This record gives sequence, C-alpha cells and structure tokens, in this order.
Amino acid sequence: MDGATTVLVVDDSRTKRYLLVNWLTRAGFTVLEAESGGEALSRVGVDPIDLVVLDVRLPDLSGFEVCERIKSAHPALPVIHVSAHAVDTADRAQGLTRGADAYLAEPIEPEELIATAHAVLRYYQARQRAELLAERLTGLADTTVAVHAAPNFPRLLELAAAGAAEIFKSPAAVVAETFDGDCLAGVCAGPGAESRVVPWTVDDRGVPTGATVRVQDPVHWGLVEWPPDDSATVAAARLREDRAPIYVVVPTATQTARTPVLRQLAQAVASAVEAQRSFDEEHRIAVTLQRSLLPQRIPEVTGIDLAVRYEPASARTEVGGDFYELVMLDGHLLLAIGDVAGHSLHAATVMAELRHALRAYAVEGHQPGEILHRVNELMRTLLPSELATICVLLFDPATGHVRLASAGHLPPLISQDGKTEFVHHSAPLLGVRAPRPADLEFVLPPGATMVFYTDGLIERRDVTIDDGLAALSVSASRVDDDLDRFCERLLVELAPHEIQDDVAVVALRRR
Repeated sequence: MDGATTVLVVDDSRTKRYLLVNWLTRAGFTVLEAESGGEALSRVGVDPIDLVVLDVRLPDLSGFEVCERIKSAHPALPVIHVSAHAVDTADRAQGLTRGADAYLAEPIEPEELIATAHAVLRYYQARQRAELLAERLTGLADTTVAVHAAPNFPRLLELAAAGAAEIFKSPAAVVAETFDGDCLAGVCAGPGAESRVVPWTVDDRGVPTGATVRVQDPVHWGLVEWPPDDSATVAAARLREDRAPIYVVVPTATQTARTPVLRQLAQAVASAVEAQRSFDEEHRIAVTLQRSLLPQRIPEVTGIDLAVRYEPASARTEVGGDFYELVMLDGHLLLAIGDVAGHSLHAATVMAELRHALRAYAVEGHQPGEILHRVNELMRTLLPSELATICVLLFDPATGHVRLASAGHLPPLISQDGKTEFVHHSAPLLGVRAPRPADLEFVLPPGATMVFYTDGLIERRDVTIDDGLAALSVSASRVDDDLDRFCERLLVELAPHEIQDDVAVVALRRR
C-alpha cells in the first residue's frame, strides 16, 4: 500500500497503540490514533480514513458497539478487531457477526497484522471501484436517455454537461458543432449546478473517427473553473469523417484506468448530436419545401395593407398542411386561409392541390361559396379520405365590400377602435357531403382590420378553444401602425415558445 492509505488505530493502551502504529507506519501506511470509542467515532467520516484497527475493550464503549456504528454509517470502511483479553471463540464470533472484517487475538505478529490489513483493503478497494463504476454507469444511462430526448441542440449540450458533472462529481464541459457549423459548449460547474451554453471554438484537425482520450492543460479549455493542480482529460468522439467531433472535458483526477465511462459518455453524446444534426437538417429541408408551396410575395393593393406571418411547428421535421393565398383577380383580392388535417409530406401535397384548385376555380370567376363547393367535390372524388378547413373571401378594395365563405375554419376577427368582433359563418369541413350556407356579405369599414389565422395560434392542450379565442380578441384589440409588427406581436403573445403546430396569420386593413 502507498502513503495515501490511512489507518486509524483505536486503543486505550499507550504501549499497545505504540506498537501497532509503529508496525503500520513501517509498512507504508499513514496512521492516525484514538484512545476511546467516542474519539474514534468523531474522526470517522471527518478524516480521510481507509481502515480502522479497533481494540475490543475500550474505556467508554465496547469495541463491538463502535464497530457497529462505524459500519452503519460507512459500510465500505473495513474494521479489524484486536484484543488481548476477548480471545475465545464466542468473542471472535461476536466481533465478526457485528461487522468486523477480521479478528486478531494477541499476541499479534507484525507480519500477520500487515497481511490482514492488505487483505481487507484489497477487498474493499475492489468493492469501492465496483460501486463507483456501477454508480457512474447508472448516471451514464440516465444522461444517454436525456440527451437523446433533448428538444433542441442547446438543450442537448446543457443536459450532457449536467450529466457529466453528476457522473464524475466535478466541473464538466461538452463541446459540439451544430448543423449550421456553429461551435457551442455546454458547461456545468459541478453536480447540481445549473448548466449553460456558450460559444466556443476548437481545432478539430487530427481527431480520428471513433473515441479517443487525451490529457491536456486545462488552459486550453477555459470554459469553467477547473480544480487547481490538475489537468483536463478530454474524450473526443467522431462518428464520421465528414462530421465534426464532440468533446467531453472533465478533471483528470476523476478518471480511472482506461476511462471506460468517459469514453462511453462521449460516444453517447456523439450519437445524440448526430441525430440532432440530422433532425435539424431534415427540418430545414421540410420548412424549405413547405414555404415553396406558399405564395412567394404579397400583392400590393391600393387602399389596403396586407401582412402575413407563417411559422412551422418547431418540434417536427414533417411539413404541415396550413396554407394561405393572396392574389388579385379582376380588381378583387382573393384571400384564403386553410388547414389540411395531419403533419406529413402527404398533408403538404394535399395542401398544394387544394390551393391550386382554389386558384383555378377563382380564375374562372366563381364566388367564394361556389369555389368551396367545387373544391369539396374535387376532394371527395380524388381525395376521399382527406379533411380540410378553408375560409375564402373576395374583397373589393374600392368599396370595402366583402364576400366570405367558410368550410369549418376558425372565424376571422374584425378589429376597429379597440373593439373586436368574430365573423361567424358555420359550415361543414371540406371532404364532407352536407348542405352549405349562402355566402356572407358585408362592408369592411375604413380603418378596420380583419385577422385570419389557423388553429396553431390559439389552440393549447391546457386551455379550451374559447379561452384561445378570448386571448386573441384581447391581443387584437390594439392594431399596430405597422401591420407586420402587429402579426409578429400576435405570435409572440399567443403562440407558445415551442410551436407545436404550424401557425399562419394573415391581416388585412382597409385604409
């Protein structure tokens, strides 16, 4: 054993204690002393003690009781009983039964004491290594699950850094590159501390594929306050040659031989990062496709202001079925907004078919109700299993005359002078054979604003749709001079931070 192994000798006999201390010191142990059971108990758990050599007969407490208390509080701390008086079979059996790991009866030979100390320490050190590994593997499993369930890249790095800090009971940093090529670091000051994400740069040259571990000066990783007089152990994991590696950085003093848990943690984080990068790439492609199916520009119409906001669901890679249409036909503005059921490429293709069919029937000169009737017949013939909601209006900019028809869509809202009113036009969904009411006709007053939207703006899992409509009414009672800013404010005030469904908002104001 080396000098880092500390033994507490507990004996009220100064002569016997001197002998025991002398033998253990010459064998290379660091030795502490106690004269009573109470003193021994006060030192265990405070001083760094690896082994207790405990006399059975003490002036205040029985050595058997002291052993029981030590084992109750510190099960992994080995205890060797020594005694010159309690030497019969019953005493030895009681000592071992009540927790001692060995029992030596005097006269004790120095070689026997040292050999016994080495034997019990080997067992407990192996046990401590196994328990430490089991604890770290449990933390590794928990962290692996957490990082793979992370909703976005920054949160993934925060969870990875917090997991590493908890596993190794130390400061930790996790560095990775996003799909866009931005290098970020998740840092955590220690177990239980709040993790955060900061920008960082690292030289990836020479990092091979697979998992590698190296020891570096912590000055190269000035992300957190590292322990003094220690180096940094850096695990790098690179799954593919064309991908940037990820790094997990912890103090070297926390590591065991071959760093198995650190390597596995780096590989688990690399796998989660790769999945997140792929997710972000697919989401980017999906959003690009979805936007390509929507109008590329807003028409400029004398006498009215128009603004649009479209936000795809942030938690999905699939494209959705929300759409809008704005186009001038024979001096009238055709405005439509709709939502095809589902989130998938199929929903987007159905959306595109409906949008183009709606435009075609409008070009033929049909009124909103007839447009919806024809689109409905098209759906029931060619897309019999699909459902959709649409609201269509034709607006005359010169007179403010509105002709509106709806197919199960949420009611548009009119806002003027701080007052709001919903325009209800109850009608069945598209895809359903049922009678449809006549078009609704009215004049939009000068200065009034109409707001059209899809359900992603107002629907929440924790509130009713009536609550969502009421919240929209409050937010839309004030219309900003800048209509784009008005639409943006509606999204900020009404849509959740993580948008769970596509959101389309169209605002029309008559000057």
